[in-house]
Parts: sequence; structure tokens; C-alpha cells
Amino acid sequence: MMKWEGVSEFVAVAEAESFTKAAQHLEISTAQVSRQVSALETRMATKLFHRTTRKVSVTEVGKVYYQHCRQVLDGLEEAERAITNLQSTPRGLLKITAPVTYGEGTIAPLINDFISKYPELEIKITLTNQKVDMIDEGFDLAIRLGQLEDSSMMAKRLGSRTQYVCASPHYLATYGLPHSLSELDQHNCLQGTLDYWRFQENGKTRNIRVRGNLSCNSGHALVDAAIKSIGIIQLPDYYVLPFIQSGQLVPVLELNRQPEEGIWALYPHNRHLSPKVRMLLDYLGEALS
Repeated sequence: MMKWEGVSEFVAVAEAESFTKAAQHLEISTAQVSRQVSALETRMATKLFHRTTRKVSVTEVGKVYYQHCRQVLDGLEEAERAITNLQSTPRGLLKITAPVTYGEGTIAPLINDFISKYPELEIKITLTNQKVDMIDEGFDLAIRLGQLEDSSMMAKRLGSRTQYVCASPHYLATYGLPHSLSELDQHNCLQGTLDYWRFQENGKTRNIRVRGNLSCNSGHALVDAAIKSIGIIQLPDYYVLPFIQSGQLVPVLELNRQPEEGIWALYPHNRHLSPKVRMLLDYLGEALS
């Protein structure tokens, strides 16, 4: 049986002449595009692209292959449109998993809106901070935050989040404002599930080990502690932005803030992406972007 893994990625790279632009078009990671194309080249035992640090170009063999693949993908898109039109109303079971706090505050309300529009759906949401086996447990989608681990799952970026370091005005008036990462040693840094915080310094990611007299696996509890001037916290925007906007918390070390992290939807690579899953992905992507 002919294997089609990597064909869409190959066509996207051939048309964009860039792995990065192809990844943006497909809404997946650049590493995933590169991995799929490399696997396709290995499977076919031929080189499809000339790669340099400045340019990506299609080989002569790749040009021939591209013409055939483009026709096939056009036909598949036409067939999918026909099927989607027949199944324009999503129905049936969808199983979704997401992290607890982000799931409660953001994902579940969006899914509630979605199922209100399509009441013939049955949706089961499992909120957990534990990594689940999507295949064994039959999940259609998993929401993941931040940096993704390498896996066999397909990934679509739905949006982004920003990590803030902040403290109350009273804490900063009492203990001073940290102006550099080295000054964090002089402050009470309240820890979550990790004992280090992530920053950007000189264009590179840097992990700083922090210490404090409180650690808790609840972001809401850490926010409450920071508002009560117990210490400094680092948490994503959906925990702290309302309190920053109200003035109860003040962001610090903004020049070292890490770039935005991804909010991702993962789904099994070998599972047909049904219209109902695709519609939910599009809905979440539009809402979270």
C-alpha cells in the first residue's frame, strides 16, 4: 500500500521554497515539516530538495514528483469538500483532554459554545495535568501548552500564551524592584510545579533556579499569595492579566520576558481527521488566535 505521509508537507515546501513558510501555511511546527519530508525522502530513496542555509529548491526528481502530488492533492481536496458538504452538521462523539486550569477557564467554555451550535454532538472532556495516551484512551484531541515534546502526534497551533513575572506593589515597595535576573536570589520566588523560571537573555532561553518559602501546584493559589505580598510569581497571562490590569500585580523583568509560547491541539497522526474534528479545530483556532 502506498504511504502518503509527508506528501502535503513536501508540496507545501515546494510551493513556498521554505520549510518555515510551509509550516506556517500548514499551521504545524517547522520541525514537524522537516521530519515528514526527510522521512518521505528516505522512503523513496531520493533527494527531493536542495537545501542551503539561504535557500530551498526542488530537485529535478522533486519537480516531477511535485506535479503528480499536486494533482492528487487537488483531487483529495475536491473529494473532501464533497464529503464535508454532505456532513456539514457535525454529530457523534468527540473525546478531548486539556490541562485543568486552562481547560476550566478557556477550553471548556469554548466547547460549551460549540456544542450549543451543534447539539447533535456528544463531547466528553477530561481535564488533567497528566499526559494521557491518546491512542489507548481514544482521545480525538489533546490541548497542550508551551513547548511540545517530540511525538508521533500531529500538532496544530491554536494560539499563544505569555509568561509574566509579577508581584504586588506593596511587596516591591518593601523589598525593591528586581532589575536583573541575578537579583532574583534576593527575592522570595513562589514556585509552581517547577523549581526554575524561564527567561530570555541575549536572544537565548535561560532557565533560572528560584527559591522561596511557598510552592504549590495551583496557579490560583500562587496568584493569591502574590497579591498578599508574600513573594514574586511567574505564571501565564490567563492567571495574572486581570490582576495586572487592576493594579494588584505589577510585571517585572519585562526585558527578559520569554517569547510567546504555543497553545496546541494534538491529534493522532494515523487517524482520519473527520469533519467534526476539523470544524472544532477551526473553531478553537479562531477563538484563541
